[in-house]
Amino acid sequence: MCGIIGYVGKASAAPILLDGLKRLEYRGYDSSGLAILDSDSHIQLRKKSGRIANLREELSAHPAEGGCGISHTRWATHGQPSDENAHPHRDRSGRLALVHNGVIENYQVLKDRLELDGHQFLSQTDSEVLAHLIGLAFDNSKETDPEKRLVAAVRASLPKVSGTYGIVAMHEEAPGFLVGARLGSPLVVGLGKGENFLASDVGAIVSHTADAIYLQDRDLVCLKADDFTVENVDGDAASYEVSKVEYTAEEAEMGEFPHYMLKEIFEQPSSIQNAFRGRLIDDEASALLGGLQLTPRELRDVDRIVLCGCGTASHAAMVGEYLIEHLARIPTEVETASEFRYRNPPLDKNTLVFVLSQSGETIDTLAAMREGQRKGHRVLGIVNTVGSTIARESDGGSYLHSGPEIGVAATKSFTSQVTVLTLLAILLGRMRHLSVDYGNRLLHDLREIPAKVEKILQQTEHIKKIAEKYIDAPGMLFLGRQFNYPTALEGALKMKEISYIFASGHAAAELKHGIIALVSEEVPSVFIMPRDSVYEKNVSTLEEVKARKGPVIAITTEGSTELERIADDVIYIPETAECLTPLLSVIPLQLLSYHFAVARGCDVDKPRNLAKSVTVE
Repeated sequence: MCGIIGYVGKASAAPILLDGLKRLEYRGYDSSGLAILDSDSHIQLRKKSGRIANLREELSAHPAEGGCGISHTRWATHGQPSDENAHPHRDRSGRLALVHNGVIENYQVLKDRLELDGHQFLSQTDSEVLAHLIGLAFDNSKETDPEKRLVAAVRASLPKVSGTYGIVAMHEEAPGFLVGARLGSPLVVGLGKGENFLASDVGAIVSHTADAIYLQDRDLVCLKADDFTVENVDGDAASYEVSKVEYTAEEAEMGEFPHYMLKEIFEQPSSIQNAFRGRLIDDEASALLGGLQLTPRELRDVDRIVLCGCGTASHAAMVGEYLIEHLARIPTEVETASEFRYRNPPLDKNTLVFVLSQSGETIDTLAAMREGQRKGHRVLGIVNTVGSTIARESDGGSYLHSGPEIGVAATKSFTSQVTVLTLLAILLGRMRHLSVDYGNRLLHDLREIPAKVEKILQQTEHIKKIAEKYIDAPGMLFLGRQFNYPTALEGALKMKEISYIFASGHAAAELKHGIIALVSEEVPSVFIMPRDSVYEKNVSTLEEVKARKGPVIAITTEGSTELERIADDVIYIPETAECLTPLLSVIPLQLLSYHFAVARGCDVDKPRNLAKSVTVE
């Protein structure tokens, strides 16, 4: 959550910081601000609640000029959105400014202690406490060099805080000098020519440089326009690697689309293909996932698999559970990452753990990975972001290669995760019970998925009309069975996230076990019911809803025209293998939620109370 960008160089900092904040707005948009060191070495502070456009207007009225600055877009944790609670925050002297992503868990104890010493606070945030701590350490330091003094102050202050942080600090006495550090919250260094950057996400700086250093926990970086150093917070040397950013600035733009979410829905034919490109082995009727870093014998010895994720990733994991058990006959279970980290589940020595995260920085998923490793298990990551913490710290894994996902509501990351889990299931299955014939058929059907997604996307206007038909619905039910039970959960989540109506996903057979009480003429039920092994069962359940005058939207396989006589609206998907249907059936659900939210006037890319990468607990 929250977005940070810092700049030091010869150019004017304000436009660069504003552009970076705009690219980071999906990480938080409650308020924003920046601090720029002017030519007289005075910090110019500008902060506004609301969207970044408000900060831009403030800067137009009151410009801030200088080549060194820090900025922040906020997702509120401590203190409501307001000008006062916006970052950056100053210390008591007013000469230090700091931006912070994360949570200082012991901030109240520290604040009480500082107030006893005469410190006065202007905000309700935990972050201002850290600014005061560092400022106090700076003032008390015996270092004579201002830059070394600021570094020493940061080093002296961070051990006093409990929680997570990604910070960037600057001081009037050290012009052209930034200090950043991270623990649990991402921070990346961007290297330019005569200019350098710090950001919480590489997307903020991709238009300026393709060279990045993804800092590790407890790293501390010192940044000047033409120099940088990376050390440990304790002062020890730290290793780092300069990486090339995988995507371009153009790929992170909306292009001709009105919203990032719609763009990313329409990118799925490509992102699914990228997820399996080069990974299908025809002569073995199997898949290749070399990043797992496991020998065939080690994979053959796996007796149990645990999949961990949050939100959309957990729904993809549930599809993976069905896939792996169906194709490989390995007992598999899905753990919500935030629960796994605090539970003490019995895991035998032959259990393999996977963690799923688009960003590779999800705090609960990262903690689940570390908990699994702490217990001696091999933990593999399925992530999209190269250089992310999970990608670096996991024992192996697989990249999605789906490109930047900016929309807060995840779309293409879901189908990419399901694709990679399909490859995993085929790989494990071919080592056990999956026949060559069935393996080859799955590879054939998987190759056809991108074209079939394209065909579904051509129905966007039809789906838009259905969405507008139910614009006044107070809620929706999403029902599916077997492989499409997780799809129902994902459809409900998308509807809740961006339209703010109550939506719930259920296994269709559970309808009569209480859920049917929600059926009414005002509440539509969305049935995900391709022509599969439970199709007739789903038809019977649909009839039960219609008998109680509930409107029904059915998503089914092409050719199932009999549903047009029963359901109020029908959306068709092409035929494919039963276990691959979630890759197709989720597309209409994404479009339905998108068009429904747009019709209701919601900001689908910046839904209220949400941010993209959940990096605070």
